Amino acid sequence: MSNTEPAAASSRGAVDLSGLGAQNPQAAQVPGAEHAPAAPGGPPPPAAEGATWAASVNQQEFTQLVQVSNTAPVVVSLGTGASPASAKLDATLRDLIDGYAGRLVLALVDTDREPAIAQAFRVQQVPAVVALLNGQPVPLFQGDAAPEQIASLLQELLQLGVQHGVTGTVPPFGAPQAEQPVPPLHQEAMDAIDAGDYAGAIAAYRKALAEKPNDDDAQTGLQHVELLQRTAFSDLDSARKAAADNPEGIDEQLAVADLDVLGGHVEDAFARLVSLVGRTAGEDRERVRARLVSLYAVVGAQDERVVKSRQKLARVLF
Repeated sequence: MSNTEPAAASSRGAVDLSGLGAQNPQAAQVPGAEHAPAAPGGPPPPAAEGATWAASVNQQEFTQLVQVSNTAPVVVSLGTGASPASAKLDATLRDLIDGYAGRLVLALVDTDREPAIAQAFRVQQVPAVVALLNGQPVPLFQGDAAPEQIASLLQELLQLGVQHGVTGTVPPFGAPQAEQPVPPLHQEAMDAIDAGDYAGAIAAYRKALAEKPNDDDAQTGLQHVELLQRTAFSDLDSARKAAADNPEGIDEQLAVADLDVLGGHVEDAFARLVSLVGRTAGEDRERVRARLVSLYAVVGAQDERVVKSRQKLARVLF
């Protein structure tokens, strides 16, 4: 994101948050997040009685909130349980942010218990308030601030979120998630997988895609089950030996890459195939590239390992 930052609400200075940029969690748990763009200057939607978008977090939970910031801005209040000023500020932030009904999220951090988070933000004094947008830190203010100043700053933060495409909403903390019905063809495919009928699962997913070509879940499911089918009778040791004996053999290299992804050695698989793309041409190159793209779908388009591998693949291709 750009270096644009909301103006600080306090004259005590902004927080230097550059140390947080290296954090990059592999997984996030944002159940039911849905994108619902809204004008930042408009009135927030009403919140359900008792619902809250504020939570005290530890270091492990905080890494999940970094990913939440791809959906809605996350405000981080860094304080200490020994400070009445921190408690007062947290209460003000909670009231204001809950009023936005999921367009903002509040993470409350006790820096006495979680010093690593404060160190990551390079906070010199508490209370301090920062924000996260798309996983990147945005300084807000240190020390105390009047509720009117904070409210104005939150509006600026929402505007900044709009500029960077962070305009979604998230459900309140602890809210039960309604189960979404599984489409019939998806259920048919999953039942077939459970029965070991990979061909049947592939047929069901392909039928789902024929009916709805932009069905991302069906496309991902198809890539998964095709991987299962390709590796159903493979032996990893034998496959590795064959690939080592024939480093230019496309079948051998593809087989090992499949098994590596299935076994969690994702980066090894991607590196192997990117290198092979660089050493092949014509139909062979396209075959390897297509398999690599298929494995990207299995791992997930937003996965950091996929993003980095795509960049390397682009350099090889172009």
